Amino acid sequence: MGTFEAVNEVVREAESQLTDGTWKLVARDSSLAAQTAEALREAVGPAEAQQRLPRIDRLAALREAVATLALTVARTHGNLAWFLARCASALTPVLHWRALDAPEGRTFGTVLPGTEELADAEAAVRRLAAMLARIDQAT
Repeated sequence: MGTFEAVNEVVREAESQLTDGTWKLVARDSSLAAQTAEALREAVGPAEAQQRLPRIDRLAALREAVATLALTVARTHGNLAWFLARCASALTPVLHWRALDAPEGRTFGTVLPGTEELADAEAAVRRLAAMLARIDQAT
């Protein structure tokens, strides 16, 4: 399963919980969701813009998105924290990627991501940002 599909699965579960009332939003969730959505959009821009960037910049942006999620999870509890933690976990392949060649092979097990993998992870961040914006609008 790719990164996008993993995040999309969690987003679909959140949508279901919001629809059936299992997840009842509170004002704090809404505010934090809006802030996080904005930070994710700032980190990972539109696909066309991201594709023009060098791999090192694309990876840095994805790592910033993962860091944003980690910080947000640290600031909340309950459903929003659980949702974001699962999404952050789905994005962990980003933490195993490197942007630089390593001729000596000493890379701590990191790998160079392919263009498709970068695009997939970027799409996952955009999907999550869109869901967080909807959470903000739902309260």
